[in-house]
Amino acid sequence: MGVTVGVDVGGTKIASGVVDEHGAILEQEQLPTPAATGSDAAAAIAVAIADLVTRHRERHDVVAVGVGAAGFVDSRRSTVMFAPNIAWRDEPLRDRVMAKIHLPTVIENDANAAAWAEFQFGAGEHVDDLILLTVGTGIGGGIVLDGALHRGAFGVAAEVGHMRVVPHGERCGCGNRGCWEQYASGRALVREARELVGSGSPLAAALADACGGDVDALEGPMVTQLAQDGDLASIELVGDVGRWLGSGLASLADILDPAVAVIGGGVSAAGELLLEPLRDTFRRELSGRGHRPMLEIRPAEMGNTAGIVGAGDLARQP
Repeated sequence: MGVTVGVDVGGTKIASGVVDEHGAILEQEQLPTPAATGSDAAAAIAVAIADLVTRHRERHDVVAVGVGAAGFVDSRRSTVMFAPNIAWRDEPLRDRVMAKIHLPTVIENDANAAAWAEFQFGAGEHVDDLILLTVGTGIGGGIVLDGALHRGAFGVAAEVGHMRVVPHGERCGCGNRGCWEQYASGRALVREARELVGSGSPLAAALADACGGDVDALEGPMVTQLAQDGDLASIELVGDVGRWLGSGLASLADILDPAVAVIGGGVSAAGELLLEPLRDTFRRELSGRGHRPMLEIRPAEMGNTAGIVGAGDLARQP
């Protein structure tokens, strides 16, 4: 079989790559995400995707296309029912793209695509059951069960970031309160760090210096870097995110019983500062601990290319 093209649609850029059957990216391209709004944006994004595919086809025998998109993708892998950062509402993205490129095309949730890449070619190789948590601004999730991507009855499975963990807790962008991602994400890390700086605590001196005293300028990578440099307050803040992740993962393990949990996303750059408290909390809160096999918690291996590789490989799947 020839190569496929995987496309990762983000809020600021659309990245694509030619993917072979071994998960290798043979070449990459990218375009800025069109700045149009409403239906104009939907049409412009489809044109941008088609342009990227056309570029790749000039040099490769492309046989299918997979598009990863953040949002609810229907079970037919064709329509983006809802997207949080792009004006897609019941958007027939597959049909729009296929009309321009005349190649078999599938649409996948971006976290599902990343989970599939880790399962096939990364940290989840050699197991049949895996959960991926992408810990960035929020928490994305992807689930592989018995060697197959689990999409659910309506295509919107694995929205794990919106599992309720604190009744009447922090307001979430989804409209509910107390969602997991409000406590175990980059957003939570920044909120807590800014609150600490704003309190005037001497413990926050390094954080205050990093942002020049402007709490609104404090961002997650600053906190992570300070933690890696040994700042005790930042280590504690990163550890808190890890502990929340471990607590939620214990609940998911009770339901799904995966062999491996893969942790990716921008916050995972903290490495063991995040993963050690995550593992400790997971072991402490897992039901029946000591009387059941323990899943492995591994860092993601595919990095920023996971969405491209996963979408490209899923284009080969029936």
